[in-house]
Amino acid sequence: MQIWRWLCSKHSFPVCFAAVSFSLLLVSSSKSPLGIHPLDAKYFAVEVIKCKDGSKSFTRDRLNDNFCDCLDGTDEPGTSACPAGKFYCRNVGSIPQFIFSSRVNDHFCDCCDGSDEYDGSILCPNTCIMGGNVEYKTEDYVSTTTHLHSTKLKEMKIGIKLEDLIQTLAGLKMITVAEVALGCFLVVKWVFHKRVKSKKRYHR
Repeated sequence: MQIWRWLCSKHSFPVCFAAVSFSLLLVSSSKSPLGIHPLDAKYFAVEVIKCKDGSKSFTRDRLNDNFCDCLDGTDEPGTSACPAGKFYCRNVGSIPQFIFSSRVNDHFCDCCDGSDEYDGSILCPNTCIMGGNVEYKTEDYVSTTTHLHSTKLKEMKIGIKLEDLIQTLAGLKMITVAEVALGCFLVVKWVFHKRVKSKKRYHR
């Protein structure tokens, strides 16, 4: 709190506003466990989690512990421990996607945001904003036009994209509301400060 008082008292209003907005953005983008779709965050937030196939349960500390407890890979979305597991690439700025968990830390950048290679053995630059998964987009198009159930696949993919968009917009809405509220507060503080200064001058 002290640092904000110092920053806002020593610097101009725009500098103060920009710094506070940036910190709000950092706080709001706190990450859920690796490899999990944002809509599944609540599912994994409880202390005892059920395998999605209903076979058994596991405690939260066993999530992404590199040991496969669930046959369907529910407990290892962020590692390559379960052969049936799926890793979720957020790919902010491009198309989110699921990849097989066997591709996690395999020394090949599958997600355009590089999140699948988090062990540090290879450096994956974030190419999402530059149109990073062009290969994924074309693969999508071919698969939806060549398979018999292309309409259902297309609808499922559109549904997932809409869910991701809704999640992103909800996060942006919270950030915007917080920034507007903070902006109003800082404007009121600035106006009050100017009034106090002008009254002091007037009384001299």
